[in-house]
Amino acid sequence: MDRIFEDTETAFALKSDSELERAYFLFKMIANEPLVKMGTLMTNFAIKAHLPVEGLIRATVFDHFCGGVSEDDCLPVVDKMWSKGVHSVLDYSVEGKDTEDPLDNALHTILKIIDFVKEKEAIPFAVFKPSAYGRFSLFKKVNAKGKLTEDEALEWKRVISRLDKTCKKAYDLDVRLLIDAEESWIQDAADDLIESMMMKYNKKRAIVFNTLQMYRWDRLDYLKALHERAKKENFKIGIKVVRGAYMEKERERAERKGYKSPICSDKRATDANFDAAIEYSVNNLADISIFAGTHNEESCYRLIELMEEKGIDKRDDHIGFGQLFGMSDHISFNLSHAGFNVAKYLPFGPVRDVMPYLIRRAEENTSVAGQTTRELSLLKKERKRRKM
Repeated sequence: MDRIFEDTETAFALKSDSELERAYFLFKMIANEPLVKMGTLMTNFAIKAHLPVEGLIRATVFDHFCGGVSEDDCLPVVDKMWSKGVHSVLDYSVEGKDTEDPLDNALHTILKIIDFVKEKEAIPFAVFKPSAYGRFSLFKKVNAKGKLTEDEALEWKRVISRLDKTCKKAYDLDVRLLIDAEESWIQDAADDLIESMMMKYNKKRAIVFNTLQMYRWDRLDYLKALHERAKKENFKIGIKVVRGAYMEKERERAERKGYKSPICSDKRATDANFDAAIEYSVNNLADISIFAGTHNEESCYRLIELMEEKGIDKRDDHIGFGQLFGMSDHISFNLSHAGFNVAKYLPFGPVRDVMPYLIRRAEENTSVAGQTTRELSLLKKERKRRKM
């Protein structure tokens, strides 16, 4: 198989020399863990103290990892990536709130995005997190099967209503909907809600997609059980398969509370779990559509290999690859260049509100062994190529 991810000219074709230098600078900074921790503390302080730092943040880390402050602000980035055949997934990356008005505002924003997506071929999915539609503590109580007060029961009905309005609109407009994963202690509640939406709206094809974090050792069994229920109830499954986003938090909580960690024993086990979920899905494409959200080159090569073995067309609507904007351009743009369905998650929102997302990106890049080193080596290779 051709090792297509080494082609930096294709990978960074859309980056100007100055953008390439900014990317190199940012990943050099992210590679320094003490610097990331210090920068996180200083940024949080500056935001809370309402210091005038938005311009600096916007010109550096925000513009590298985000598409803009609004849907319209993202359009130049969307169109630019689409010129190379890479789709965008607009991700309103404002963290969940604890009062009703912001929750209703999140619903309004997502419904608006679905309308927006319908008009743009370059944007095949809409996306949101369940906790954008309800208080985290309420999800936690439902997840634990706690008895809800009368007010909480009414509040939970509003969460269900927000989710149903979103899925119905996506169904009516034939727009696919990616629903992101949460921490394990609220994920069961989210799974139940999402599965009920799949049963309702995925009768003919996968409109509603749940997310499986494969660093959890129980998720492959969950996928297989979901598949059995889908066959019995006659609905299609949409699954975004990722490794996961809350590893350190999950392990720390499990240790503190004295229960078995939901996280796989090591990276090798996580990789095997991820690849097994992909293989299971490819073997059941009549029932399952996959969005493979991964920055792991070997997992991408494995999916390409499976498609070749089974004679699956590169543009088959049941399979797509995805990476985050600002990362792994060598995967995204080379996959697109080779003819595969690929999309970049394109976060957007007010600079201050998106800061928790940006801080998480920096911390994840610091903690994932090899990720930042790989980004830096490819950027360095392209800088050298351009100077020749």
